[in-house]
Amino acid sequence: MRTLISTAFVSLDGVVEAPGGEPGYRNSGWTFKDVDFLPEAFDIKGREQKEATAMLMGRTSYEAFSPVWPDMADFADYKVMPKYVVSTTLTEGGLVPNWGETTILRSLDEVAALKETEGGPIIVHGSASLNQSLSDAGLIDRYHLLVFPLLLGAGKRLFSVTDKDTQKLKLVEHEVYDNGLQKQVFDVVR
Repeated sequence: MRTLISTAFVSLDGVVEAPGGEPGYRNSGWTFKDVDFLPEAFDIKGREQKEATAMLMGRTSYEAFSPVWPDMADFADYKVMPKYVVSTTLTEGGLVPNWGETTILRSLDEVAALKETEGGPIIVHGSASLNQSLSDAGLIDRYHLLVFPLLLGAGKRLFSVTDKDTQKLKLVEHEVYDNGLQKQVFDVVR
């Protein structure tokens, strides 16, 4: 069974919306505006590219990343790995030709089936709505969180507000950086 890892930049109050400057959000670009940059705090991002064997995202994140990431040296390892997009509306014609093998999955059942295949970890980038659905369905195995010392108020959240049973997490790695960022890696306890 493959490990599904959710990776996110998240504010202290749980917001994950528009960390890199995506338009339409009041605090867009919050990861680079108000916190001093320390390269070592982002080492986990390089590690994720080396350890992951596939990437999963929702349609909105795919449409945001696919015009930019294929040509970025910082994301070169993602270019060659298989990508899966969970969407009921995206068509093959909406896929970019220069970002490697991409498969459209139509349901969480198809994500569950993907997890049952042979292979290494699958990384989930962006995709707030997808993350919420995956978490609620019990499909996420690990969280890689970079928690920023910011309170953003309104915005898309990493976790849903669905009334559900408690889900226990085990902290397996953590670090605090001089700029206030916290790396928190949690395994989901089954």
